[in-house]
Amino acid sequence: MKLVVGMSGASGAPYAKRLVELLRADPRVVSLSLVLSRTAATVYAHECGGHPSGLGVPVYSGRDYDAPFASGSAPADAMVVIPASMSTVARIAHGISDDLLTRAADVVLKERRKLIVVPREMPVSAIHLENMLSLTRAGALVLPASPSFYHRPKAVSDLVDTVLDRVRDHLGLPAPGARRWRQEPSPDSQPADSAQPHTAGHLRPVVDYGEDA
Repeated sequence: MKLVVGMSGASGAPYAKRLVELLRADPRVVSLSLVLSRTAATVYAHECGGHPSGLGVPVYSGRDYDAPFASGSAPADAMVVIPASMSTVARIAHGISDDLLTRAADVVLKERRKLIVVPREMPVSAIHLENMLSLTRAGALVLPASPSFYHRPKAVSDLVDTVLDRVRDHLGLPAPGARRWRQEPSPDSQPADSAQPHTAGHLRPVVDYGEDA
């Protein structure tokens, strides 16, 4: 599978960093590229340290339209925009391809490939909601960065992974060790070079939500 990860300047760079690490280690992914918005590297340095170029995948930014996925003749199989700022959401929703990130997303939509948009914003205005609805109607999947807690997370990385498990599910690349409601994880482990694999041992909590839940 050929994939593109787009990183905007919204807070949530650890989601993008971890996703790239997981996809890079997945043998089902034959091509992986990272495209940055104008402010993505600044936010990444603040939240993760360093620069996204250290993730070991080709990095594109600005208006580098020489990138193969900038054309419908060589589209990616899927693209994930994570985290997606509301500005990025608005431009993609209205077909404004003013940089490589939004152009790549536009190509994925017009070629009827899979576009997953992971907004990390709160609260949201009526304008934000309308833009996300427009994206959904255009064929994108809006998957907010809303982690689950029923697996009793012990670290921030556990929460990050619950969001990325859902992203990978919708890419058609389910994680063997994903935490799923009332299910035991697959006995198959993740790739050996996957960073910080899922923590086992607390996947089926006893939960009493009461009759009025």
